[in-house]
Amino acid sequence: MSASKILDPVLLRSFLAVADTGSFTRAADSVHLTQSTVSQQIRRLEIQFGCDLLDRNGRYVATTPEGERLLAYARRIMQLMDEAVEQLTQSVELGEIQLGVPEDFASHALTPILAAFAENYPGIRLEITSGLSHELWRLFQQGKLDMALVKQRKGSAPGIASWPEPLCWVDSLERPAAARNPVPLVAFPIGGLYRNEMTHALDATGQRWRIGFVSTSLASVSAAVKDGLGISLLPRRIAAQHRILGEADGFAALPDLELSLHLQDGASTHTKTLATELVAACDVIMAT
Repeated sequence: MSASKILDPVLLRSFLAVADTGSFTRAADSVHLTQSTVSQQIRRLEIQFGCDLLDRNGRYVATTPEGERLLAYARRIMQLMDEAVEQLTQSVELGEIQLGVPEDFASHALTPILAAFAENYPGIRLEITSGLSHELWRLFQQGKLDMALVKQRKGSAPGIASWPEPLCWVDSLERPAAARNPVPLVAFPIGGLYRNEMTHALDATGQRWRIGFVSTSLASVSAAVKDGLGISLLPRRIAAQHRILGEADGFAALPDLELSLHLQDGASTHTKTLATELVAACDVIMAT
């Protein structure tokens, strides 16, 4: 592309100012230049296009037919430039937030809150990682997450907020598995907190068990129990569709776990804003 075909946005901005105000004097004031500078810039545009863009003969300066055609393009060009500057400036100023949440909270419980935050702060790049709590905690300790919502043993790592997570043994209503020997377990992968609590409790009572189904998804674990693939240890708040096992069935109650929200030191203002919204959401979720 030859230099003569490149439009200078500085010249276009002055051209728009003259066209909108109808006066070189008022245009110079609006773009913070002298009147002679604005006149020179308009003349440079006219030389570049080889035609008059403004009619200077009347009381007010008006666009010629050629100038009217340029006017529409000039507005679009300046609008796109202003949008580009705004978007890039927002991204630099607002930054990003790396958030880790357990799989069951990433599916439906928190997504409306996260979507609303992303809409309200378009300059923030919100990146959400879903996974098992021990994996999220490792990422948080490595500084790879700004904030992490994790399930843990009560009091093991103080967060900015925490909520009790009562657990219960669950079995299928239609195809019970608790009486089988060894009892089949529906579990999370090795290292999962629910799995550890479940196997340690069974080992402590001398009950024989085997792994019958493994998934990283709480929804899949719940479905496998419902359909009779084995028993499991799940949060009481999602156990309504299962048969709850108790001491009469040979399964003693276990201590509550807790859901805890952790925030890195020196978190940004927007990260703290999101943390406040997550605390309010978890207050509602964990009260049900």
